[in-house]
Amino acid sequence: MSGPFLSVYGHVTVDQILTVRKHPLPNTTEDILTKLTTLGGTGTNIAVSAAKLGCPTALCAFVGNDFSPAFEQQMRDSGLIMDEFLRVDKYETSQATVVNDPELVQKVLFYQGPQGMADDLGILLTSNAKKSKYTHFCTGQPSYYIKVMQEIRGSTRIAVDPAQESHRIWNSENFPEALGLSDFLFCNNFEAESLKKYLGIDDILDADAGLVVCTRAADGSIARYNGETFTIPVVKSERIVDATGCGDSYRAGFYTALYKGYDIPEALVLGATVSSFVIEKAGALTNIPGWDDVIARAEPYLKEIA
Repeated sequence: MSGPFLSVYGHVTVDQILTVRKHPLPNTTEDILTKLTTLGGTGTNIAVSAAKLGCPTALCAFVGNDFSPAFEQQMRDSGLIMDEFLRVDKYETSQATVVNDPELVQKVLFYQGPQGMADDLGILLTSNAKKSKYTHFCTGQPSYYIKVMQEIRGSTRIAVDPAQESHRIWNSENFPEALGLSDFLFCNNFEAESLKKYLGIDDILDADAGLVVCTRAADGSIARYNGETFTIPVVKSERIVDATGCGDSYRAGFYTALYKGYDIPEALVLGATVSSFVIEKAGALTNIPGWDDVIARAEPYLKEIA
């Protein structure tokens, strides 16, 4: 097997995706209308999606011994490089319970599992990252990731992407340290509010990274690269069903586009295009498109930035 173009650090999670008529008030109950148990987690979503799109990708992650063999086989079938995918005894696998209302407003309960407690395991996963052109850090324990970043710095281009954990376990001490070791920053507009406070800036695009990308849901995304700002429009979907994993698939499409030789502005459009497919079905990994389909849907949007 050839080496990775991309290495991804992040949670491997069992997702329970639920829909309700409305989110319950405190001390009340609402019926669940639909329920889907699926493979998820930011690490899984980005890595599996990138591998399926044709980008050689390694997943660097920990799961518990309770992790489903069927889910592991699903990951292997995507073509992932998994020699740094490790089962451990100390923690059960991460779990996310995601509740969507009809407006796709989400509420999430999350169990960290071993990826969120990686320092306790005493295993520094660095082999694949040192061989990769790009390494992407998303959810997981900040102190562990900073150690890995320090070890691999100079061997790969590093992206930091705190995602939903921006508000909780990252702060004004560890986030500036991680950003200082990184080349890219990814976030959404909600996460940016916390990250700006940690950095003492008014605009997330002023963060000190070569590339800063901020996704904004229905308003598309905005990026700054080499001092130039790019606005990426929303790519139209055939239907809107479930937003779970759309940001992760954006990142997977972005790296796959880089692997296939596109420049960064084009890669951002192609990332947005991949997410436009994912939102059409429930689950983050249930509607990964073929690359030819991505190019066909992206064509008019690529012309806008040409």
